[in-house]
Amino acid sequence: MRIAMIGQKGIGIGERGGGIEQHVAALAKFLAARGHDVTVYGRPAYGCKNEVRKTEGGTIRVRCLPTVYRKNFEAIVHTFLCTVDALFQRYDIIHYHGVGPATLAWIPRVFQPRARVVATFHAQDRFHQKWGIIARSYLWLGEWAACWFPHATIAVSHVIQVFARQSLHRQIVYIPNGATVESDARVDALSSFGLAPGKYVLNVSRLVPHKGQRYLIEAYQALASEGVDLPKLVFVGAESYTSGYEDELKRAAAGNPDILFLGYQTGEALRQLFAHAFLYVQPSESEGLPVVVLEAMSYGTSVLVSDIPENLEAIKRAGFWFRNKDTASLADKLRELIQHPDVVHASSKQVQDVIREYFSWPVIAEHVEEVYRSVRH
Repeated sequence: MRIAMIGQKGIGIGERGGGIEQHVAALAKFLAARGHDVTVYGRPAYGCKNEVRKTEGGTIRVRCLPTVYRKNFEAIVHTFLCTVDALFQRYDIIHYHGVGPATLAWIPRVFQPRARVVATFHAQDRFHQKWGIIARSYLWLGEWAACWFPHATIAVSHVIQVFARQSLHRQIVYIPNGATVESDARVDALSSFGLAPGKYVLNVSRLVPHKGQRYLIEAYQALASEGVDLPKLVFVGAESYTSGYEDELKRAAAGNPDILFLGYQTGEALRQLFAHAFLYVQPSESEGLPVVVLEAMSYGTSVLVSDIPENLEAIKRAGFWFRNKDTASLADKLRELIQHPDVVHASSKQVQDVIREYFSWPVIAEHVEEVYRSVRH
């Protein structure tokens, strides 16, 4: 099949993207391995370059189109241009990623009826703090559109699947995000950051308010003031249309040299940061199914997450959790885990077993392929 992916910033290899970009990169890789030709649309500002990547099975094509780099217009303008381009490419499947892009899924339904249209409902983005009331209203429309415009819709979490059934009166298919169990990584990059294996707590995420980094800093600072012997706290990520939030976080961390902001990292450096963390912490207020948590688990790194249903669905009781938006609860759980490292280490094998059993990318790609085939018959 000839498949187009629309809605992401790029293919997730070198781009300053997030969970959707990682999802699309892995899905394209494993679909190509199954013999399909996959085109991934991207945006030049995120390192996207037009190229063709041959695999043993099929081909991955990266196709870059421009957009307007303004918070409320970037994604939808790019989606529109990609959709128009896709009308002339004779794809078998046009796959939209995200509820905002899905508002345009009606265009190929009308103007390219030969193609089958699929959407993935990754998250309820309207709950993210960076959006104003107009954008949130549009994203609510996007949730309805993602479920009703395509021939088939995929939910990455059971929470989203139930929401679609109960609130939007639409049955959609559950296929989660995925990960690949990783082997041991090198340690040489850690020294350049002043880190040692097992001696730091890690958070990897865009620096945006709904990811909850502020709660983690406040909990860490509270423990430091109590004299608790703490590992370093490491943040990896950059701002995304949230001017001033990184400065706010750094002000909250002021005076504590053990809180490090490493900016955007990728490749081998990021692998090592994931693989050798004492603990990965995800204090987010809202998620779809968090790819970054699965990624941390794939390295055998224990995870501590806020108790929103999407996070708990990802860890399958193999990790640890605290009350969402509750700094005191987070501090208590951090203290407990830091003082009992044997409990943390014991969960390492469990989290990798969860990835193998529930979130294996080859199996997920096979299920997505089954959705594609079902809408073509």
